[in-house]
Amino acid sequence: MTTTTATERAAAQAYLRLLESTQAVLTDPSLAPYAAAMLANPMAEADEALRAAGLAGNEDRLLRLVSSLRAAPVTEWGRPG
Repeated sequence: MTTTTATERAAAQAYLRLLESTQAVLTDPSLAPYAAAMLANPMAEADEALRAAGLAGNEDRLLRLVSSLRAAPVTEWGRPG
């Protein structure tokens, strides 16, 4: 098992925020015309975080990190325990 760095964790969290934002926009048909504008910031944040963590183009590592975040117990403050 490899250790997750703070930068990698931030990238995985940014990816999850983008995923959740996308799901929210796509499940509400009234938001469809605004999807590009509403997702611009989460996409930019995720792109930058992936680049900073060296995960751009490394989907395998990213998805393993995301999976570990989803599986980790969460504290009362919303941070992995």
